[in-house]
Amino acid sequence: MSETTNTNKEKKPPLNGRRALPPNNSNDEENEVPEMEAFGLIPRGFNPKDYLRVVDINMFKEPHEINKQQHHTDKYYSPKLIVRRGQTFQIQIDFNRPYNPETDQFWLEYLIGRYPQQNRGTYIPILVGDVLKPGEWGAKITHKENNSIRLSIMSSATCIVGKFRLYVAVWTPFGILRTHRNSATDTYILFNPWCQQDAVYLDDEKEREEYVLNDVGIVFHGNINDIRIRSWSYGQFEENILDACLFLMDKAELELSGRGNPIKICRVASAVINSRDDNGVIAGSWDNTYTYGVAPSAWTGSVDILLEYYSSKQPVRYGQCWVFAGVFNTFLRCLGIPARLITNYSSAHDNNANLQLDFFLDDEGKVDTKITKDSIWNYHCWNEAWMTRPDLPVGFGGWQVVDGTPQETSDGMYRCGPASVQAIKHGHVCFQFDAPFVYAEVNSDIVYSRREKNGTQVIEKIDTTHVGQLIVTKEVGGDGMMEITEEYKFQEGSEEERLALETAVMYGVKKQTTQDTLYQPQTDVDMEFQAQKAVLGSDFKVTITLRNKSRNYYTATTYLSGNIVFYTWNPIHVRLAQCLFSFLFLPSASAFDVVIKSSEYMSDLLDQASFHFFVTARINETGKILALQKATVLEIPALRIKTQGEMVAGKEMSVTVEFTNPLKQTLQNVTLRLEGPGVLRTMKKEFRQIPTNSTLIWEVKCIPKRPGLRKLIASLNCDALRHVYGELNVQIQKP
Repeated sequence: MSETTNTNKEKKPPLNGRRALPPNNSNDEENEVPEMEAFGLIPRGFNPKDYLRVVDINMFKEPHEINKQQHHTDKYYSPKLIVRRGQTFQIQIDFNRPYNPETDQFWLEYLIGRYPQQNRGTYIPILVGDVLKPGEWGAKITHKENNSIRLSIMSSATCIVGKFRLYVAVWTPFGILRTHRNSATDTYILFNPWCQQDAVYLDDEKEREEYVLNDVGIVFHGNINDIRIRSWSYGQFEENILDACLFLMDKAELELSGRGNPIKICRVASAVINSRDDNGVIAGSWDNTYTYGVAPSAWTGSVDILLEYYSSKQPVRYGQCWVFAGVFNTFLRCLGIPARLITNYSSAHDNNANLQLDFFLDDEGKVDTKITKDSIWNYHCWNEAWMTRPDLPVGFGGWQVVDGTPQETSDGMYRCGPASVQAIKHGHVCFQFDAPFVYAEVNSDIVYSRREKNGTQVIEKIDTTHVGQLIVTKEVGGDGMMEITEEYKFQEGSEEERLALETAVMYGVKKQTTQDTLYQPQTDVDMEFQAQKAVLGSDFKVTITLRNKSRNYYTATTYLSGNIVFYTWNPIHVRLAQCLFSFLFLPSASAFDVVIKSSEYMSDLLDQASFHFFVTARINETGKILALQKATVLEIPALRIKTQGEMVAGKEMSVTVEFTNPLKQTLQNVTLRLEGPGVLRTMKKEFRQIPTNSTLIWEVKCIPKRPGLRKLIASLNCDALRHVYGELNVQIQKP
């Protein structure tokens, strides 16, 4: 007997703390709902068929029917009903006989999760009434005909977002009769940017079409002097993507009752998008070795990544910042939260959040890599999500920064946000979440310092304008670039900017003062650095110019070092150039060139053909040091995409991808990818080799599903060449 008791004890789910029920944090799990719930003893003559009985339920769930059309959910490839909260939708119930409101009583029950409770919003009984109140659960009969009634149902504008199970319950004197479990009546409820009472309400229709309904976007990359663009397929409407996104919240163990709150959803999603501490969606890699995975540059969109994670439940390898941001954007738009992908050029990664990037120089003026821990990224991508912030004072709603790239921990996990863009601009970094880190990404100063032999620290240069020079996103309704720098910061050097900085310091951002260190810069000499634009595989020239604005004669000892780097400026141990030279310069400008040969860089090239140059010049007469750092990115050849045949939804068409190898070497083990939401699912093709100057041609047949303006996106990837892209806009006609 005792053994049986122990077994029962083991089967009980663990209760933690003061909970009456185990945690309800899985949308997938269900409870058993009785079809007959008796009030007591049932008399012998009782026959359920004598009472009102549900024969069928019509959900009007086809893309062309009223529900999906009115709720802007007709693009989702799903056979289930998908609606947005705070807005009415229609269903039809067929009974075994005409419904008589005098004698018959029925109601609807929506359930989510394994432990539904009315006070937690996971069990929702809806009685039929005469009036629907905006933004509150309710139902009313709009039409009666023969044995059928049509109901208009209003969902709450704050209800849980997820997949609900529907039951119809009928009252009898002896008990409640329910419909059996029918997955065909499952109803997905999403956020509603069209509903004024929803926390994600956005009042501009063109912005809603862009930030919620557009399933293709643009990633801006390269660097501040050479902005590159590539398309990214978000694919939020593709088959199984909605289920994959709901699974992410299960994976993050977000309590179902918290899933109506976009702040909570963004917070947990920014952690689960990366794999660092919770086996989340994407494993990051910044070391140029992508064995047993896909190179970050090879992905053309989010769909493959999310579907692979949904099926394997293991992190997908590999991602870098734009991949994390692309997948995060898909997640947000899929659930109905307006979202956009942001690029910050010259983005600071400030390890100790003191608004200062410390670069330590040795006696020769070289950067001491052993003690320099801060870094500047050519660019960094994150997301903005649109929502109200009732947890903050008025005025800090709107766009919120969320970032899934694992950089620093926040509350013990690798995550970032949501942080109010307004709060960052005005220096109110005390408002949750992670505002000081984002403030530092766009506002840090670069400080070059050198330690004297007697231990004193000498600051050689402070650059206050390099970081966060340009912040951009895709324009609404087009593929162009929209600058949003002024949404994050006031104009450099303005009174407002100084006030925002003082506010940030007052609220606890550490701002190191330079009073305890010696700082007397050389003001009568300027230094400039230019890198010639060049195509991958060719030699290029860099030019250093020193301008003497005084009447003095100076001599300078100049040091130039060049590294092959990732866009994060993480170097590999390959010096492109390392020159040390001295020269005399008169009261005018003096320039000299250094040629970088392709033979020096081709064998060690990293992902984005990116180089980082560091120049220091010591003015021998004064002992002062001038310092500059600059990134340059080489031109990478593009893929060409062509179509043949008429482009009509439901009819076969042909797509051709072409690429000519411009390098002086044969490309080995080349992978091509092609995708286009609504036109074709991702296709891959492997090529053993592409000899120098030869052209690869790959033809694909496909049947486009959706009419309208669509985009085809292709990528080519191999060890010697990455970040090769091509794209084509195609107009698919209606059949």
